[in-house]
Amino acid sequence: MNPVVTQPRYGAGGSTASDWQTGTFDCCSDIGICLCGTFFPLCLSCQIASDMDECCLCGASVAMRTLYRTRYGIPGSICNDSLMLMCFPQCVLCQLKRDIEKRKEMNAF
Repeated sequence: MNPVVTQPRYGAGGSTASDWQTGTFDCCSDIGICLCGTFFPLCLSCQIASDMDECCLCGASVAMRTLYRTRYGIPGSICNDSLMLMCFPQCVLCQLKRDIEKRKEMNAF
């Protein structure tokens, strides 16, 4: 009998792990999202939640980022998600929205 050495991941579908489409601090890659995240973070948070068919209040949460990471096989941890959201909330929010938009363009969302 072979021991289980890796756990299955939700949404991974057997594919290899991917990574974020843009970096946390790549604001210049989409100025519109950057401006929205800077001046209207609650609005951007609701857009993200809507994209993911979740409650509007969940968009800027650790749970939402972790769910998204898990769904697309993006490496990381809940601890890292928490620290990033505490230290760089707008940057992380913008990164998540940019990633959603890029995956939509690739028909992978």
